[in-house]
Amino acid sequence: MTFSRFVRQFHRWTSIAFTLTVIANFVAIGMMGQANVPPLVTYSPLLPLFLLLFSGLFMFLQPYAARWRGARTAA
Repeated sequence: MTFSRFVRQFHRWTSIAFTLTVIANFVAIGMMGQANVPPLVTYSPLLPLFLLLFSGLFMFLQPYAARWRGARTAA
C-alpha cells in the first residue's frame, strides 16, 4: 500500500471517528445538560479533527507537489 493510499484510508476512518465523537457529544449534552458534561467528552472531537486537518491538507497539496516535482525534474 502506498503512502498516499494509506493517508486516504486513514482520513476516511478518522472522519468516521470524528462523526461518532460529535454524536456522542450531542447525546451526552442532551442527557446530562451542558453544565454536567465532563470535559473529556466535550473535547473528544478535537483529536480526530486535527488529524483530519493534517491528512486533508496533505491530500489537497499532493497534486501541486507532483506538478512542482515534475517541473523541477524536467528543467
